[in-house]
Amino acid sequence: MRKVQSIILWAVITVCVIGLITLPVNLQTQLIASTTVVSLMAIIKILKAGGVWRLIALAFGTAIVLRYVYWRTTETLPPVNQPENFIPGLLLYLAEMYSVMMLGLSLFIVAMPMASRPSRVTEKKLYPSVDVFVPSYNEEVTLLTNTLAAAKAMDYPADKLTVWLLDDGGTLQKQNSPDVREAEAAIARNQILNSLCDELGVNYLTRTHNQHAKAGNLNNGLKHSKGELVAVFDADHAPARDFLLETVGYFADDPKLFLVQTPHFFINPDPLERNLRTFDRMPSENEMFYGIIQRGLDKWNAAFFCGSAAVLSRRALETTEGFSGISITEDCETALALHSAGWNSVYVDKPLIAGLQPATFASFIGQRSRWAQGMMQILRFRFPLLKRGLSFPQRLCYMSSTLFWLFPFPRTIFLFAPLFYLLLDLQIFTASGGEFLAYTLAYMLVNLMMQNYLYGSFRWPWISELYEYVQTVHLLPAVISVMVNPRKPTFKVTAKDESVAVSRLSEISRPFFVIFAALAIALGIAVYRVYTEPYKADVTLVVGGWNLLNLILAGCALGVVSERGEPSSSRRVKVRRRCEFGMGGTWHPASIEDVSVGGTRLQVFSRALSQSDLSAEAAIRFQPHGGGEPVMLPLVIRRVEPSGDATMLGCQYQPKGPLDHRWIADLIFANSAQWAEFQQSRRRNPGLLRGTIWFLGLSIYQTHRGLLYFLLGITRRRDNKPGGSNSQ
Repeated sequence: MRKVQSIILWAVITVCVIGLITLPVNLQTQLIASTTVVSLMAIIKILKAGGVWRLIALAFGTAIVLRYVYWRTTETLPPVNQPENFIPGLLLYLAEMYSVMMLGLSLFIVAMPMASRPSRVTEKKLYPSVDVFVPSYNEEVTLLTNTLAAAKAMDYPADKLTVWLLDDGGTLQKQNSPDVREAEAAIARNQILNSLCDELGVNYLTRTHNQHAKAGNLNNGLKHSKGELVAVFDADHAPARDFLLETVGYFADDPKLFLVQTPHFFINPDPLERNLRTFDRMPSENEMFYGIIQRGLDKWNAAFFCGSAAVLSRRALETTEGFSGISITEDCETALALHSAGWNSVYVDKPLIAGLQPATFASFIGQRSRWAQGMMQILRFRFPLLKRGLSFPQRLCYMSSTLFWLFPFPRTIFLFAPLFYLLLDLQIFTASGGEFLAYTLAYMLVNLMMQNYLYGSFRWPWISELYEYVQTVHLLPAVISVMVNPRKPTFKVTAKDESVAVSRLSEISRPFFVIFAALAIALGIAVYRVYTEPYKADVTLVVGGWNLLNLILAGCALGVVSERGEPSSSRRVKVRRRCEFGMGGTWHPASIEDVSVGGTRLQVFSRALSQSDLSAEAAIRFQPHGGGEPVMLPLVIRRVEPSGDATMLGCQYQPKGPLDHRWIADLIFANSAQWAEFQQSRRRNPGLLRGTIWFLGLSIYQTHRGLLYFLLGITRRRDNKPGGSNSQ
């Protein structure tokens, strides 16, 4: 009976909503209604009203969006008998409907996301045995050493913890390669990593062939191990000491649990953050996914495996014959298979690992291309909407995650649609300036406000649009290629621990300057047409404003592809930790001010140090997070700066062997609280108005910087040509 009542209630509500959004009103009434809704949403936001008021504001916004969709569908499409207008007009309409659909899926997932789970520390009697897998392909030995040392140092009973390095760079296939250079490199790698693992107490495992990429490597690890649970860390993802304490206990609560996923936290900026210099003051791009979306997915039992920083049940993996490998995104595909088999997942919203992001724009695009192509493969081969075994909410969640990567298509259409009118005089959107104001502008404002409601402290205004634009230029052909040939893409390892030694333009930056030039020319034409065609000035101003918005995004992107020189991809992390500094047999009280994977900055309470001590061998002595006796880490002094009664030292680690990397890992990765504190320091919502003004200023500056890099690049190329000023 209650179910019937619910169906009737929803039917009545649906009829009322349809009646409301299809109600015929004049332009003035629509304008008043739109202004009223925008004002009410703004008031609720200013008052910081949460709970049901948040849902009321989102409901108001949804009404305006649906009203816009109805108007857009019934009154703005060009006539079918004008194909030159109708075809591009239909493409623009479909792009807008895609955006509305994705907004609807976002509302379903994150309108009321699950609250962050409280800290969970397992009782010792509940500790299951855990195999830790660190899959590797071509990473540097130092990077692997830090990750393996951090994994080995996790707070967990030693007899229940086994760490495995799964090396796909030293396989027999590579050692026997007909390419002598590749074969010798694989043999040397195998020997070096074998020795490293012996010293760290880690199991080294390789295989015969490099089949099925990362998924095949992980499955090979499953065959040779026997732990009840499997923790997976990428080669550049070092875990904190409490990683397992915070995760394994959930498996005792639910026998059908297959996954506990934690967020990926990065200690270095991605290329956008580095080149725009926003890393220390604005939330990272991945925080919107890990801070909000994964919690929303978790509410519907649809949080999925992200390839690293996760614990999985061996028993669950055995039911689906291990990690799935049809697509090149084995993580999401594996989660989809297990969710459809009736298994459950949990998301723990606490940063428990620290990793590295791609440092160059080209590597960033390569990583995103793999994600986009893999998700398209899942959409093609698994099609979540019709996947048997999934609940209806899970179907919607997985459809949202896969369909998102179609964004290059609508983003391209939004970029070039104004040019159809300004350059070709095509009428692809039949509406007056007043109708644009009452419907389209209201829709855009409401859309931005809803995005701010959903992601305010995790994503600032216009940043999503910027990220999508800079990816679209190169992801569009990648997505098209996988649609044409879904089995063509192969797994490519993301470059780790890169650096940009010299400021330069990215090697894939040219299309961004071409697009910027085209949009700038179109803006000039728009201004010209306003004066020469005053009878169409209202429409021209609207389309010109749209083009100007695209130009602002394109200008900011010029700064993104202008790589700032930075000697190291590693960032220094503030820690404030007491220690002793020793040199020449004398020990001084000191504090560790910040650390990176390569060195540390110390405040030594002594005036006896001077520039003459540069490159001198020294050491620090400190208490590790795990307790026990103080440990010593060798250093070499690189910089000396007097500071009142103390001296500031810039030091580089000088590990004498792999075991010293355990203390480096203890300094950098052991304390997960520092990552949470850093994240919280960036999570603030500037609001829609202030955020827009900030982005406009950012775009103006980055446009100038990008054009300067472009001109400098031309000058360098000219000077380096034979006969140029630098030729001999």
